[in-house]
Amino acid sequence: MRHPREVLLGAQAAAVSLPVCDHYSGVEARMIKSLALQAEMSAEFGACVFDVTLDCEDGAPVGGEKDHANMVVALVNQAHLATKNIAFGMTPRVAARVHAVDHPAFEQDLGIIVGGAAAALCHVMIPKVETVADVDRAARLVDQAACRSGRSHPLPLHVLIESPASVHRAFEIAAHPRVQSLSFGLMDFVSSHGGAIPASAMGIAASPDADDLDQFSHPLVLRAKLEIASACHAQGKVPSHCVVTEFSDTAAVQAAATRACRALGYTRMWSIHPAQIRPILEAFAPQAQEIELAANIMAAAEKADWAPISLGGKLHDRASYRYFWQVLERAHQTGRRLPDEARFYFSV
Repeated sequence: MRHPREVLLGAQAAAVSLPVCDHYSGVEARMIKSLALQAEMSAEFGACVFDVTLDCEDGAPVGGEKDHANMVVALVNQAHLATKNIAFGMTPRVAARVHAVDHPAFEQDLGIIVGGAAAALCHVMIPKVETVADVDRAARLVDQAACRSGRSHPLPLHVLIESPASVHRAFEIAAHPRVQSLSFGLMDFVSSHGGAIPASAMGIAASPDADDLDQFSHPLVLRAKLEIASACHAQGKVPSHCVVTEFSDTAAVQAAATRACRALGYTRMWSIHPAQIRPILEAFAPQAQEIELAANIMAAAEKADWAPISLGGKLHDRASYRYFWQVLERAHQTGRRLPDEARFYFSV
């Protein structure tokens, strides 16, 4: 039997598969709680449903960058060593956001964190990327540090697009072979316009009829989101949606995640508070009836050796097979219950 991933490869938007939620923590106590929560929810859902990214850029105190980086290394390695304690032996997905490419601590972060924990990291988040040259430099430094630590395969890079200039270059940056995902840095993007975009565009309007433009209605912000999503899909990379700062309003978080997923083409989203994780998973998860349909189509397609089929009076071929396979992958990534015939695909 050939796995759908082997048969249906070639879709630009399916080259990389990541958990739909990326959870950020910058304070040691919250980092520890986030890693524990990842283990708990992995056991609950039978899959690692969110990444934990340990934050140096906003988490490290000024003057304490080195100590903070060393603390991140210790936590990453500790989580990696605890793999056997996680249900089903699933490897935790832990990343680190280092300082910006033009920050004095950037190279130090990479040397300490990648040099000390390359084997345990799932990726490194590089903020304030403006050009492909920034990615080249980051990749070179990451590779040097990873080589010293004995990592045998390249460490993926995720990058933050945070300015009008970087949005303009999003397609070039997404095309870089080491880039796995692009994230949109909403607040830095707004503030980089010198007051031309109002503060309301950093938030979510309390009512659809509100006069103030929010992050889903301001034309420049919306254009940036669409450019980043389009660039990622053109290059087979993962577009990751920005934060919702109203972290205590779980309804607003889920509504924003639903719009990001359904209307803007994002397949991943940032969380900055544990209460945001489940609403993001719910928003990005396929509906139960769509999962059942996808499982039925995959089973019929496999039986037909992936030739065209007719199911329910509709024609299906490899184009629709690819779509419904992606539905099953997203269901698995969000911890949804899969029919028995589909669950097998994720146990091999």
